Amino acid sequence: MDTRLHDTKESARGRPKSGEAGPAVKKRSDPQKLSSVTTAMKLLKTFSEGEAELGVTTLARRLGVAKSTVYRLATTLVAEGMLEQNRENEKYRLGIALFGLGALVRQRMNVSNEARPHIFALREATNETVRLAVLDGDEIMFVYDLESTQAIRMRANLGDRKPAFCSSEGRAMLAFQDEAAIDAILGGALARRTPKTETDPVQLRKALARVRKSGYAQEDEQCEAGMRSLAAPIRDAEGRVVAAVGVAGPRQRLTEDVLETFAPQVIETARAVSSRLGYRAANF
Repeated sequence: MDTRLHDTKESARGRPKSGEAGPAVKKRSDPQKLSSVTTAMKLLKTFSEGEAELGVTTLARRLGVAKSTVYRLATTLVAEGMLEQNRENEKYRLGIALFGLGALVRQRMNVSNEARPHIFALREATNETVRLAVLDGDEIMFVYDLESTQAIRMRANLGDRKPAFCSSEGRAMLAFQDEAAIDAILGGALARRTPKTETDPVQLRKALARVRKSGYAQEDEQCEAGMRSLAAPIRDAEGRVVAAVGVAGPRQRLTEDVLETFAPQVIETARAVSSRLGYRAANF
């Protein structure tokens, strides 16, 4: 399986836009897209360094929609912090909420960039698939995946998601989140992925406590049948757990003895990446 993240292109049929004043231009539209969301995204992208503030009339002309539509969208985006309004001239500008989202993207990119040489080194040391994941709500998302060179191996495409509660990378991160975040995930619907998936919140909390004590998480066919993995948390300069690095492979090869040998290597890799992100601590 190719480890690159592929763009999925949906087929679409062109049809004329109706119900709004503006240029009579036919556009190809994806029937699965929400037109209001698309327009809102285009509205945000209209701003630039040279035009940091724009009024309703200008936005309506650029987007080819009615001013009433722009006003409704802008009001909603202001309420969500995506836009701000200058009360002196009533023009709009990008809001602080976008800065927070951008910081998350930069953080993910920085983790991936800084982790790359250490991930290669860990793969060389173990010859098992090495993965880098970030936490996104109640799921993890793989942002880097370096496959084993062996014929039978764990595979994951970049951008693939898995539940946080049953994956080793997810547990490695979840164990160090605040209680509210843990409660939100363990209090939700926990679906079994394999016959061995643990869904009891009490037992899962015990597993997270073991992660905090040992410094790494382990799962045995709880996320993928026939596969085992272990992972350690990666921290940023403020000490927050922002990612996890893990090793995964077939159960028959990743025996308990092998996992015990790999654990210090995975922890050391997480420490090295954390150090590159600015984390400094006597005890990790």
